[in-house]
Amino acid sequence: MSKAMRNKVQKKFKMRGYTLKIDALSEILGFLSRFPEAEDEALDLLLDELHHISLKSSILDKEPVLKVVSLLLEAEAAVEESPTSSGYGSAGSALRIIDAFDFPKFRYDPIKKLFHKFTGNLPIHGDASAKVTLYRDRFLLLSQSLSRDPHFSRPVFGNDISDYGSCQISPIQSLVGQTGKKWVMGLISQLEDGHFYLEDLTAAVEVDLSNARITTGFFAENTIVVAEGEMLLDGIFQVKTCGFPPLEDREKSMAMFSGIDSFGGGSLTKEETIRLEELEKGAVNDMFVILSDVWLDNEETMGKLETILGGYENETVVPSLFVFMGNFCSHPCNLSFNSYSSIRSLFGKLGRMIAVHQRLKEHSRFLFIPGPDDIGPSNVLPRCSLPKYITEELQNLIPNAVFLSNPCRIKFYTQEIVFLRQDMLYRMRRSCLMPPSSEETSDPFEHLVATITHQSHLCPLPLSIQPIIWNFDHCLHLYPTPHTIVLGDRSEQKAFKYTGVTCFNPGSFSNDFTFVAYRPCSQEVELSAV
Repeated sequence: MSKAMRNKVQKKFKMRGYTLKIDALSEILGFLSRFPEAEDEALDLLLDELHHISLKSSILDKEPVLKVVSLLLEAEAAVEESPTSSGYGSAGSALRIIDAFDFPKFRYDPIKKLFHKFTGNLPIHGDASAKVTLYRDRFLLLSQSLSRDPHFSRPVFGNDISDYGSCQISPIQSLVGQTGKKWVMGLISQLEDGHFYLEDLTAAVEVDLSNARITTGFFAENTIVVAEGEMLLDGIFQVKTCGFPPLEDREKSMAMFSGIDSFGGGSLTKEETIRLEELEKGAVNDMFVILSDVWLDNEETMGKLETILGGYENETVVPSLFVFMGNFCSHPCNLSFNSYSSIRSLFGKLGRMIAVHQRLKEHSRFLFIPGPDDIGPSNVLPRCSLPKYITEELQNLIPNAVFLSNPCRIKFYTQEIVFLRQDMLYRMRRSCLMPPSSEETSDPFEHLVATITHQSHLCPLPLSIQPIIWNFDHCLHLYPTPHTIVLGDRSEQKAFKYTGVTCFNPGSFSNDFTFVAYRPCSQEVELSAV
């Protein structure tokens, strides 16, 4: 190994705060000699892995270096011996489907300024403190990202103010006795009938939103906003400008988790991520076919579904995944519904329809997500998967069928995709405190997308309108922002790319026979109908 490489190794380790002994340096140079065409990448990988192990001292001898080198060489040998053994050799194995009740839960610590994973048991029926924690976690999630936004951070020096002026956020508690323009961040609540308040972790203040200039989105109770205004003599905060907290780049959000799995698909090393990105580039033909409102008791719907299955059966490359989102019955399966055996037989009929198409049965996977009116314990979110009694007959016919919760997540190579089946557009429009702004767009779906992405939450509605299991509110969080959000809704079929996030509604298949063909690797959305 050349003297230049020895110097480069010592310099890079010194930049990371390490000092190398002779035996450690020899071990590193021996490792790098295995990668003559990628020495720099191998060295960076070694340093990154070294950072994750516990060290007794910053002066490194042979022992910790040998430990990391052995791990890296074992990983490389495993990949070379069996390219598919890592679980990513094919489109089917690259697909990770995650149930909402398996999502990892993280909480932000405002003192240490970092996220830590919650490891305790989460009961379905939480106590009163769980409801308080729900709102606290939502607020801290947006507050910590806002604190890194340059427009809302405190200037280091008094004269170092941006072109936007000083937008430093003031605690609501500090507004008492203050005059002049102030910026606050708080959750909109209605503590008294007809009187709206902004609440943060310190206090609550009544607000006057009648003359407020708002940004894109639906402003409803439970949404968290950043507002500019001033205190009046009667103790009311008069809002002049009101908007949602700015959306943080995905890369910045991911850095806050520093390699921890925040999505639920399993944590990956830097080497595994690079390998997945390379495999993803070759998966351009992989496609997801997504349908919502698949009424199994409607003959016309089933006829159109047969047309779709037959069409894809004859394609050169069959879709990797079919996603069927509820409702699966034209009548709500509420307390007055008693034909559970008929629903079971309808799923069996669907299984036989799929089984006729041999290529789809063998090479595609089928994901079923319940709708708001499907069989289940209640209309609360997250909603558990359909009961085994209902799905058993179909699963016996189609081994590749998976029944999951609503919402659920999919990780396809490096792509993170979130699915929700709920009539959000109708409910958000009904819950608006003021008409949405038409300055940037008048499309309701674009307002909905802006709302859920800026709120980092799939359902920022009052709990009286959409109940949520208090201890599982984290299942609806959208932080860090995923690559794609699929919003199954009975409203018109739509697709919209917002700040790099692909969002679409496949439409109501049983009403207008629309669906979506989605290519995850290129994030290409093909709005389709039959």
